[in-house]
Amino acid sequence: MSALTDTSRSSRKYSQLEKDRFFEALGRGGTVTSVAAELGLDKMACYRWTRTAGIQLRDQEATGEQKNAFFDLFGRLGSATDAAAQLGLNRNTCYRWIQKAGLARKRVDQPSREDFRRLREAGQSRRDAARALGIHPTTAGEWDTGVRKTGKGRVYPDGRVVDYKQGVSSFDTPSGQPVRTASPGLAALQKAIAPRYLSLQERENIRDLLAAGKSQRKIAAALGRPASTVSREIARNSSPATGYQPYAAQRSAASRRPRPKDSKLAAEGRLRKYVAEKLDIRWSPEQISNALIKEYPNDPEMRVSPETIYQALYVQARGGLKREVQAALRTGRTRRKPRNTGEERTSRFADPMVMISERPPEIEDRALPGHWEGDLITGAYNQSAIATLVERTTRYVMLVHLPGDHTAETVGNGLVRIMSALPAHLRGSLTWDQGAEMAAHKSFTMATDMAVYFCDPASPWQRGSNENTNGLLRQYFPKGTDLSVHAPEDLEHVAQELNGRPRKTLGWDTPAERLRDLLLTN
Repeated sequence: MSALTDTSRSSRKYSQLEKDRFFEALGRGGTVTSVAAELGLDKMACYRWTRTAGIQLRDQEATGEQKNAFFDLFGRLGSATDAAAQLGLNRNTCYRWIQKAGLARKRVDQPSREDFRRLREAGQSRRDAARALGIHPTTAGEWDTGVRKTGKGRVYPDGRVVDYKQGVSSFDTPSGQPVRTASPGLAALQKAIAPRYLSLQERENIRDLLAAGKSQRKIAAALGRPASTVSREIARNSSPATGYQPYAAQRSAASRRPRPKDSKLAAEGRLRKYVAEKLDIRWSPEQISNALIKEYPNDPEMRVSPETIYQALYVQARGGLKREVQAALRTGRTRRKPRNTGEERTSRFADPMVMISERPPEIEDRALPGHWEGDLITGAYNQSAIATLVERTTRYVMLVHLPGDHTAETVGNGLVRIMSALPAHLRGSLTWDQGAEMAAHKSFTMATDMAVYFCDPASPWQRGSNENTNGLLRQYFPKGTDLSVHAPEDLEHVAQELNGRPRKTLGWDTPAERLRDLLLTN
């Protein structure tokens, strides 16, 4: 009953009078938790009100009486959670108190890295040691390889730092400033930087000429490049498992290209002192940047852009200004606010997408044949793929062979080739997800006269028949295998087997029988 009461209380709207009472009680020295409990308000709603009002709660300190009362109750109950709940205090704050006081107790039965190391030195395998200590095999693997866990992510022995909250990886450097790396997007990957850099097209030519058995000197002559350039490119970007792959090589080159340097505000000096002082009297970063030009017109060292100041405040890796100075910013935020929201999602492709919500109802209820769902199944390291097509009414399956790669051009040509062989009444529409392989959807529509509808992001159920078929196909094409070894004849054989299976949803008819009936009646 209490859970239902809490849910209804947090979902209802509060009046302005209740908000005024809350702020009045909070101003008398209470905490958000205690005031919310006293007035019968939802705690999370109260925290939202304080954030909206710009009140910095972390600056509020508990009174000495509250701390003494907590420690007395903690000594009797032995539980920080219970003591905090009875006194209306924040549980995390109370845990910090007992940790600083040295009263935090570690579980005696909790295994440690030292216990694991002793078992490994005694000759036990990683799996046996993990089972003996009752820890997860993944944890055992991290302990064995020296991976350290942090509050935000993991630190690897080679210096790589993975921050799961911000979605970035970085490498620690001698200066203490981590160098961040990120995977470039498709547009950045294909963009030509300058003639002195190898382009994606040149890397594709290198792959093709290597496959044709050409020597590195002949490849260099064909590209008009020095032989040493081609030699270094192949040596740097080849994989023992997959050989030289142009897109992987382009990604590696793009990630190596940045030359990050320390922020101008990372080191102590006149510039950093000036910026901190002006922030302390609530100047904006833009005001500071322009004031420096007027006050120090002949000193180029006293220059900083507004963005550099914002990065020094918000981005930990580019920091340099103390966190308490952040309170001087007028927004009162401690992290940057994204400009766009989910409703402002930009189009994935240059040509506008027609979303599945605009698909006619006769396609939705499977009343008319000739409407297809499609997707890709990929192989090991996403290096190979097969395009799968399922007719919504008959569940008839067709597989598209994709030799070499699964770029938008290759996928588009394969779909045009296989769809053009169908009768006109079986070429109604195609429903696909928002994968980059459908960037040429407008060209496909012009070549086949088939409308293309796109599913919403992360909504695979909108192509239910295709998703089910992809699961069946994994019996023939397991995950993690190289799909490029399968010839078109192999794909045709698999499609025939699937189309020859009786389906419950078809009244135990086969997809081949249903398609045959459609062809005979038209």
